[in-house]
Amino acid sequence: MKIGVPTEVKNNENRVALTPAGADRLVREGHRVLVQSGAGVGSSIDDDAYRAAGAEIVATAADAWGEADLLIKVKEPVAEEYGFLRPDLTLFTYLHLAADRPLTEALVAAGTTAVAYETVQLPDRTLPLLVPMSEIAGRLSVIMGSHSLLRSQGGRGMLLGGIAGTPRAKTVVIGGGVAGEHAAANALGLGSKVTVVDVALPRLRELEHRYGGALETRASSRYDIAEELTTADLVIGSVLIPGAAAPKLVTDDMVAAMKPGSVLVDIAIDQGGCFEGSRPTTHDDPTFAVHDSIYYCVANMPGAVPTTATRALTNATLPYVSAIAAKGWERAASEDAALAKGLNVQGGRITLDAVAQAHGLTTD
Repeated sequence: MKIGVPTEVKNNENRVALTPAGADRLVREGHRVLVQSGAGVGSSIDDDAYRAAGAEIVATAADAWGEADLLIKVKEPVAEEYGFLRPDLTLFTYLHLAADRPLTEALVAAGTTAVAYETVQLPDRTLPLLVPMSEIAGRLSVIMGSHSLLRSQGGRGMLLGGIAGTPRAKTVVIGGGVAGEHAAANALGLGSKVTVVDVALPRLRELEHRYGGALETRASSRYDIAEELTTADLVIGSVLIPGAAAPKLVTDDMVAAMKPGSVLVDIAIDQGGCFEGSRPTTHDDPTFAVHDSIYYCVANMPGAVPTTATRALTNATLPYVSAIAAKGWERAASEDAALAKGLNVQGGRITLDAVAQAHGLTTD
């Protein structure tokens, strides 16, 4: 099979979908790997490293897309890439279609088989291709949030952990999943007071047991979230419903009651965001004001650490890429129920209920 790896074009997206080690494995398995020239530069990988692994370097995005049977990416196609979509192509990438109607319509119109990393789901409900990026986004959320708390960035001018004789900042993490736990752990590591809010009491018990008395937990409700936000300095939104639009758990009225200069980081922005006032931002212009608070809503946070993120992503995706390349999509999905859950669009129709519901459409 011919596997295409284009250069990412989203703002400051320096990740690439495949490392040379991944290319080496696929080539050894008998496939052709076509990497667009310069695709790995942002991740500190040059063309020669891919050549040494047996990949072929192609000059343009049109070459990488046009010759591929299987196209692997990091981020969802943007408008300038819609023209590359076609019926005989299998696209494997992060899609986040519930928050992107134009791309959903483009995939349906093109008849492309579109498989989303973020909806591949194991029997225990874990999301193996989302986990590494959630880990990174969770850790980054505290780094970027603490930066945004600097007075020079419009924040309250607080150090998360304070120092002797001064108060520590309070971090509220909404959603205790993978990203939320990593955010909480990093905030604790910097000395912040931390409260995790989640709907699942077993998860809250697990976090309390793991971190002892270092963090507090609260069962999620509108009332509890509003109460926690009045004393928060940093809020991390990390709510996830696989494949679906994120619920709006933080309202503008709640934000209006927060401390001036408080910061809210919306990790869920790829799925539409879990704060009412959220809108996607870029690494070039990451924040905006809502009332007297600062929102950070960068839609590709792990793109800021591509040397780490690219390798972590390939570690997770490569077994699935290998299976699709060896067997074709239909057989690979029939033999792996987890991979089958990744299918979002095929043959001109939406196949994932959560995406259809987000846009008021059907899967028929």
